[in-house]
Amino acid sequence: MLNSPEVEFMKIAQFSDTHMLVPGADHSAALLRADWLRETVADINGQRPDAVIFTGDTTQTGHPEEYAVLFEILATLNAPLYVIPGNRDDKDALRRGCGDREHLWQSDQYFHYVIEDLDVRLIGIDSTDHGERMGVFCSERQIWLDAVLREGRDRPTLLFIHHPPFDVDDHYVGGYRRADEAVALTDIIGRNSQVKGLLCGHVHCPVNREWNGTRAVVTPSIAVDLRKGVDENDAKEQPIYMLHEMSGAAELTSQLRVVGAKM
Repeated sequence: MLNSPEVEFMKIAQFSDTHMLVPGADHSAALLRADWLRETVADINGQRPDAVIFTGDTTQTGHPEEYAVLFEILATLNAPLYVIPGNRDDKDALRRGCGDREHLWQSDQYFHYVIEDLDVRLIGIDSTDHGERMGVFCSERQIWLDAVLREGRDRPTLLFIHHPPFDVDDHYVGGYRRADEAVALTDIIGRNSQVKGLLCGHVHCPVNREWNGTRAVVTPSIAVDLRKGVDENDAKEQPIYMLHEMSGAAELTSQLRVVGAKM
């Protein structure tokens, strides 16, 4: 394998699991979730990242009005946005809401793609099937990911996906429809040392750990009413997202960012 080129510096913001609701819905968090997203977008703009990754479950039910609110707020992001679906998303509605973004049509069957024009290669992976809550990584997806990683062995790469292919505490165990599909994803990542990180959502709690030769990061839900594993005293009931940095030899460092924090 060729030596990976060094990344001068790249900052990436990641948020997840907004679970947007229809305005006026009979749910106490309907307006709050929209406000939390607005505050998060404003804070991200202040951090001036090179890219923003959104790891799915953008809406609660996939209703068109939920997407209307979502994309009205996301339109104020300054950095390029790269989104992949969660199990609660309507993939057609999500594509339409993202507008004329060529990368979203790299696959007719799946909502996954490769971004080549940044210092770090980004690969979004579709782990969803219609009506399926658990993660899916079928043989067609395995073949696709294996091929695109072989094509870019000389470039530092970040993968992002909704469903983590590993257990998280007691509340997320065996999160894929078929255990062998999670194993296949794990094996593909393990034999590609250019993969510097796997960024995930779905679990609503923060995870940042070494895993299978790379770094696995899960960002909690920015919906304060849904997140888990966050110290409310530190977060002050504010939404939280993740800031990732890559530089030098392209090692990934990640930290939680409390919206509105002075640092």
